Amino acid sequence: MNAVPPPGCPAHQSLYGPEFAADPATVYRRLRDAGPTAPVELAPGVRATLVTGYDAALHVLRSPETFSKDPRHWKDLADGTVPMDSPVVPMMMYRPNALFTDGEEHSRLRGAITDTLARVESSTLRGCAERSADTLIDRFAPLGTADLLGEYAQVLPLLVFNHLFGCPVGHGVRLVEGMSGIFDGVDAEKANELLTTTLLDLVGLKRRRPAPDMTTWLMEHPAALTDEEMIHTLAVLMGAGTEPQQNLIANSLRLLLSDDRFAGDLSGGTLPVEDALDEVLWTDPPIANYAVHYPRHDVVYEGTLLRAGDPLVVSLAAANTDPALAGSQRIGNRAHLAWSAGPHTCPAQGPARLIAAVAVEKLLDRIPDIELTVPVERLRWRPGPFHRALAALPVSFPPAPAVGRSEGGRPGAGRPEDTWQTRAEPFPAPPAEPRAPAPGRPRSGWARPAAWWRGE
Repeated sequence: MNAVPPPGCPAHQSLYGPEFAADPATVYRRLRDAGPTAPVELAPGVRATLVTGYDAALHVLRSPETFSKDPRHWKDLADGTVPMDSPVVPMMMYRPNALFTDGEEHSRLRGAITDTLARVESSTLRGCAERSADTLIDRFAPLGTADLLGEYAQVLPLLVFNHLFGCPVGHGVRLVEGMSGIFDGVDAEKANELLTTTLLDLVGLKRRRPAPDMTTWLMEHPAALTDEEMIHTLAVLMGAGTEPQQNLIANSLRLLLSDDRFAGDLSGGTLPVEDALDEVLWTDPPIANYAVHYPRHDVVYEGTLLRAGDPLVVSLAAANTDPALAGSQRIGNRAHLAWSAGPHTCPAQGPARLIAAVAVEKLLDRIPDIELTVPVERLRWRPGPFHRALAALPVSFPPAPAVGRSEGGRPGAGRPEDTWQTRAEPFPAPPAEPRAPAPGRPRSGWARPAAWWRGE
């Protein structure tokens, strides 16, 4: 029986830094030599076990009686081995929301989310995504160049989700800064404080002035969420609706613009877009390593001891590319783990896929002759253990006119009731549980969406 090596042992593979960001697939291949689970470091001094096998991932995700989602089981955080100012703590610490709870508490909190999402009309969501896309494309189409990450993929989900939550523009800027800092691990403790105080402000605003938006609907839900639960439920919704969404959009555009299997068919309608989304969700899922669980007691899995209270991180990316699945058809196959599995399967995968598809289709419809301005292998990736995120996606194209379909301003500038309604038609049903088968522009990074919100 193999025990997990101690911290500092060369067997611990780092999941942070530029080497991992540039080529995570090589790291996953090395880790597989240790079996379906392997020791890693998520940040300096933060040890964990990474689940790299598809079957092992499903076992963990579907066994809540053995593996808890509650970070209060995390021994190294509880005893101070991992300090509270570690850059990964804001992404892993306990919060009273559906992501970090089990059993009846999880069911109550998740029910509030799923019922609230069910009130959003899919056709209206599509319309808001289309208007947001047109607004953004109008800003760079006449220029002939763009960074499709900072000027498009990052901003579009923020417009849609901030409007969905009934979030004023000033709050949106602060939420951008807070959420980006948490995902990137840059001054994460300060970013977490900014996010929390901004959401508390938003909750207070909606208590005073309810409106037909998701924040108000969550408040009115029979689950009777407290203000603290509201803050952390909004945090998980905002996190899931922005960072992964932008990565799905950008990674899909990267694939469509660089892979000959797709690039030759961009004028053929929506089929290549849907195919590209499937491919990305299999090979470059926007959240690569997360779904953190904690063994409730010592567990031996495939000869390896998994100790109670040690973080077990499911590598959604490594599991999806497990050699045991070699030969499986990816296009049209939704058995990937990009949305997780089991009781914590993402409840918003239908809306997320809809927004991503609209973003990609709208861009390629408006600007069909678009090309990367650097070779695909020279694109840079943002470091971090959890996400698969480009740092930039520079492109060029023949300048195109603005079409002015954004109704004279930013989407979301009007009243929430003008956009969000109760749902009239369902989102596509989620798939069954997986089974094995330019100059003058704002600076790079999150300064750009924040500047957009300020009107710069």
